[in-house]
Parts: sequence; C-alpha cells; structure tokens
Amino acid sequence: MTGYNDKIVAFLRQPNIFEMLQERQPSLTRNHALREKIHYIRTEGTHGVEKLSCDADLVILLSLFEEEIMSYVPPHSSFHAGFSFSPRCSPGSSPQNSPGLQRASARAPAPYRRDFEAKLRNFYRKLEAKGYGQGPGKIKLIIRRDHLLEGTFNQVMAYSRKELQRNKLYVSFVGEEGLDYSGPSREFFFLLSQELFNPYYGLFEYSANDTYTVQISPMSAFVENHLEWFRFSGRILGLALIHQYLLDAFFTRPFYKALLRLPCDLSDLEYLDEEFHQSLQWMKDNDITDILDLTFTVNEEVFGQVTERELKSGGANLQVSEKNKKEYIERMGKWRVERGVVQQTEALVRGFYEVVDSRLVSVFDARELELVIAGTAEIDLNDWRNNTEYRGGYHDGHIVIRWFWGTVERFNNEQRLRLLQFVTGTSSVPYEGFAALRGSNGLRRFCIEKWGKITSLPRAHTCFNRLDLPPYPSYTMLYEKLLIAVEETSTFGLE
Repeated sequence: MTGYNDKIVAFLRQPNIFEMLQERQPSLTRNHALREKIHYIRTEGTHGVEKLSCDADLVILLSLFEEEIMSYVPPHSSFHAGFSFSPRCSPGSSPQNSPGLQRASARAPAPYRRDFEAKLRNFYRKLEAKGYGQGPGKIKLIIRRDHLLEGTFNQVMAYSRKELQRNKLYVSFVGEEGLDYSGPSREFFFLLSQELFNPYYGLFEYSANDTYTVQISPMSAFVENHLEWFRFSGRILGLALIHQYLLDAFFTRPFYKALLRLPCDLSDLEYLDEEFHQSLQWMKDNDITDILDLTFTVNEEVFGQVTERELKSGGANLQVSEKNKKEYIERMGKWRVERGVVQQTEALVRGFYEVVDSRLVSVFDARELELVIAGTAEIDLNDWRNNTEYRGGYHDGHIVIRWFWGTVERFNNEQRLRLLQFVTGTSSVPYEGFAALRGSNGLRRFCIEKWGKITSLPRAHTCFNRLDLPPYPSYTMLYEKLLIAVEETSTFGLE
C-alpha cells in the first residue's frame, strides 16, 4: 500500500503541477516561498515532506488537493511504504504517538486533521477581519488572587456585549508589577478556569466516567444567582476563544455540542456515562420482548430523595416494548443529557454567544471545539524539545540544556504541566503543538536563555514564553532549583 507521503511526492512531481495550481488557485503560484518548497519536495522526496510537515503553506496546498493526491496514480510507480503525513507533528515525531492527536481523536483520519488546521486558521482570520478583540477600547481586569471568582464576575458582567467582542483585553494582578503582553492574561484564564469549573463550587460536576471531564451539575440550581454565574461562564469561554487563550478544563462531549447548539445522539452518552450508554445500546441491539419490564419513567434523586418522573405524558402507564423502544431510548438519552440543567445550559450558551458570533463558531464540530478551547492534556516531550530555542550561549547540546531536558523527562506529567504554566502562563498546549505557542505578539516558541548566578532560582517571562536558566554546575542543583521555582512561585516580573 502506498504511503500518503509517497502520494504527495508523486503528485507534486508531475511536470504540469504549477499549471494545475494556477488553474485551481492562482494565488498559490504567486507564492514564491511555496514554489521553493514544492521544488524541495520534488528533489528530497518523502524526507522533504517530513521536514515541512508543520508548514502552513504546504498544509493549505494539501488540503486543496486532497482528493487529487489520494486518487493520483503515477505512470511508473515504484514506491516504498511512507509515513502518514500530519501537520500536527514535528519532524521526527510519530503521528500515532502524539498525545495532541490522541486528544483530537485517535480514530480521526489524516484528512480530518488537515481540514481542521485550515479551518482553525480561517476562523482566527475571520475574527481579526471582523474586529474581534482589536480595540480601540480596552477591557481592563484588575484581579486580586484571593478574590478571583467574585472580582472577575463583577467586572466581566459589567461590560456590554459590544465591548466584550471588540475591546482588547488587559489583565493585571493586584500587588504585582508587570505589563500584560499576554502572560498575565494566560495565567488569569488558567487560574479562573481551575476555580470556575471546579466541582467544589457547585456549578459543575465530574462526569460519571472519571474525575477529569466535567459537566453542568443539576445541583447548581441551589447556588445563589446560578443562571447569571452560568452566563458569566459562557462569557469566559467566549473571551478565551476570541483572544486565543486556553482553559484548564475539559468538558464532556455533550457540553461542546450544547455550545454549538447541536443535538446529542446515543453515541454521545458514552462520554457522559459509559454504563448508562451501554444499557441503552444493549436495548437498541437486542429484542427486549418478555425480557425488560419498563415504563416511560425514570427515577431522579435530589438530596437523597428519589422521585419518579414521566418521560412523556402518561408515561407511567405506558409499557416499553420492542415497537416503541426507539422512542424510549431517545427520551432516556435526552433526559440523561438535560436532567435538571436545561436553564443552566441556555444561560451558558447565551453568555458564550454574547462574546462570539454563532455563525463563526458553527464551522467546528464538538471534537474540534474541544481542541480550540482546551488544547491538549498530555505533554509530548519530543514536540516540546523540537520547538524550543536557546539564547545567551545555550544550545541543544549544551550540558546544562541536556540536564534540563533530563529533569523534564524525570518530572511526571503534572510537574511538566506546572513547568509549562510557570514559563508560559498556561498548562495547556495548542492543538498544533508547541510550534503554535503564543506570546505577546503572535506565535512565540518556548525559549531558554542563559542568565544569572548559580545561586539564583530560574525565572520566567510569561509574555515571551522565556525561561531564564542559570548555568548550574550539576544536574542535582538544576533539578532542585527548577523544582522549587516551578512549585513554589507564582508572580510576574516587569520585563
């Protein structure tokens, strides 16, 4: 079977390739950099594809000619098996082993991932073109760390819909000198999402499957002013989206569908409650005649009190049969998704669309929206190291840098996330990986600079994704100093 990279090479080696580009997309032929990249691939073969796997121009080109590439058969082919191309992966890393792609969907084919890349870039271009977050007005949030939730709620809810959409965002923490070139804003969204979506506060709860994904809690109805809090939650999701900040929160698939105003189906329940999903799936796949004794009712428990609720009018007197089980499954699924949270969901979605136009967000499906909002959860060390730059005399082979990466490798994933948060202001990684980390003025890669005396702790400049790392004389000292800096500090310095 011919590998996808081989197909790319064969397709681009056609003698009339530039005429084809001119006919389909004239602007591509005027892109001299792209022409050079095509020549490079024609010369270097699959190695050239792998080297340029994260190149934006190439990703767009391959998306435009997806069908032609997959169906193209060269006149005299003698291919070897190639690697599967994915723009998410950096040269040398394997798409199958990339945690970012696992978060996207291990089942998603390569064309899906390439389409999403182009879709995401187009989404951000449209936001900019329509003036989202461009100013000239400003949203100035002055945040006290010890009153994060209440203080943010009062400030954000005071702004109008137009102000939230158009104004630039500036965040400052009380008592901490620093300018917001995006570092404080990133930490703000990180810290706020940790509290706002924490089940401890009663608005959200963990799904039945794990203590990782969260959903709206039916018990939130007993929280004072809960609908306004959900409207506020929606606004925070919208602000994070238009200003391109990631949240430290992962929601269930039905939650993202609710944000997109998409209906849920039986398969979505698997992300919500696996056991519940399996029972309904069994009903769907098997003849239940004389096996199940059910009516169109469900038992609900609130504060330890169990009450019976009808799924439809007269449901208590309607027996579930093989003939009507489809309706029963649909109503049970709808109840499980909506149980006690319809008003809360409507308030959250309302707040979300007060910030961002629903027509712009509608280009994403639920899986894609999850990646845009939350990024990835696992750290891909190869991707991180391949997208790190060095200053002040450091380089990838420097002994201190080798000790640094040895330390990061020794860290568990939670410590790695804390290190990332210490340096960049967020513990999440964009869908595209470390190559897409953002700084104060656009894309800015993770950077390590030689600085300071060996008695100093490492320091971070979150606006610039830069770690100032002293030239420690031993691995042990570097490990200890880095651990202290990551786990025991949380303020901003003035650059």
